[in-house]
Amino acid sequence: MRLDNIDKSFGGLEALKDVSLVVGAGERRAIIGPNGAGKTTLFNIIAGELRPTRGRIRLFGEDVTRLPPHRRARKGIARTYQITNLFLNLSVIQNIVLAAQALDRVKFAMFRPVTSVRRLYERGEELLSRVGLEGKKDEIVRNLSYGVQRQIEIMLALTREPHLLLLDEPTAGLAPAEASIMVGMLKKLPSSISILIIEHAMDVAFELADEISVLHFGAVIADGDKKSVRSDKMVQQIYLGSVRNVED
Repeated sequence: MRLDNIDKSFGGLEALKDVSLVVGAGERRAIIGPNGAGKTTLFNIIAGELRPTRGRIRLFGEDVTRLPPHRRARKGIARTYQITNLFLNLSVIQNIVLAAQALDRVKFAMFRPVTSVRRLYERGEELLSRVGLEGKKDEIVRNLSYGVQRQIEIMLALTREPHLLLLDEPTAGLAPAEASIMVGMLKKLPSSISILIIEHAMDVAFELADEISVLHFGAVIADGDKKSVRSDKMVQQIYLGSVRNVED
């Protein structure tokens, strides 16, 4: 994916300013920055939920700037949100099957029960097994811990077999032990999937990502590998507060 000179304004508020970004095949990249830096706005533009004021978005060389979210999803983009979106009164496997059905031809079979489509259930069971949650497939989502619900939401995104996965603060609201489990799960995702992650927890961002982009007031102030971003003086002063904090 490639972003070229993306601007986004809301009336007189300039949320993004000349943002250019490249995410390569299989790359793990984190976007970090203070609250209000424009991170979620950028995600919404990549996913197609917002249209940029200026600039262009390319996916596999194709201009997708004006494509709606569902068409971008078909081209291989999937995302999660800061707030969990699950069917709380359904079981884990039912949630996953519904997500898998959305991009399957069976969705047009109005009079065929989804329970008869074995391949969807097999896909769901395979995903749950991959992260060690197969034992919870029949549990009602409402009864599960928030940490497990966050893992399930990522499973829903993976049912689409995405090429690019957008993760919006996957460890937000998790206890340290749950955050550690989430990090371990994300590390095991196939290398064929490019991951773009928004994360406030610096230790999580630097553990998961190979490349880091830092946003401040809508502009990219640093971009590069973890070592170069960690040692960047502007990042230390603006995002981390002081040079000493980073060195410690």
